[in-house]
Amino acid sequence: MATPHIRAEKGDIAPAVLMPGDPLRAKRIAELLFDEPRLINDVRGMLGYTGEVDGKPLSVMGSGMGQPSAALYASELFKFYGVERIIRVGTCGGIAPHVKVGDTVIAIGAHTDSNFNQSRIPEIYFAAMASFNLARAAYEAVPEGQRVHVGPIVSRDHFYRVVPGQVEGLAKYGVLGVEMEAAAMYGTAAEYGKEALTVLTVSDHLLDPSGDMSAEDRESKFQTALAVAVAAAHS
Repeated sequence: MATPHIRAEKGDIAPAVLMPGDPLRAKRIAELLFDEPRLINDVRGMLGYTGEVDGKPLSVMGSGMGQPSAALYASELFKFYGVERIIRVGTCGGIAPHVKVGDTVIAIGAHTDSNFNQSRIPEIYFAAMASFNLARAAYEAVPEGQRVHVGPIVSRDHFYRVVPGQVEGLAKYGVLGVEMEAAAMYGTAAEYGKEALTVLTVSDHLLDPSGDMSAEDRESKFQTALAVAVAAAHS
């Protein structure tokens, strides 16, 4: 039952999927979580794996960068493979002053500069929201002592574009961080009546570039977001 972008057969993909942007990070996550990761997709280099965590099935698959790519894979997973929940696991740039590099962000909603969700409901500005059940499970699984923030983020289409005053405005309105996929993923989940969540590690800060993570910090801090995402997937 292959789709144009996924070669897996029905039953190859678990009801819950962790979705990093980078397919090589999907491979690393699968090797970390699963005793016997099984490759279920490699079309266009978008690696996907299925295995078990604590006796429960789980899949990990890359989404690529940007909202169109993330929504494409989420749509096929929801529509053709019976996936019920997707948890994006990634990194973000911090925006709010109280958010620090190394913190974990659980995104309950995503503003965006994209038009991706604008055509969903006539004359309505669609609100891209996460699943409350997944967000609650993720929050409850945060290890003691780890700084976590729950709130809105922004999903931007342009990585390098600088709009004067935009970051400062987002910070004023309590936006925690910036990434490039969540808003479209939340809209896609709503379209199919499924669940989605985004859990992010703050890897740098747009208003304070002095504290960017080292390579070692990226790996150790990412473990927290991964553990939280797995807990949400199996909630």
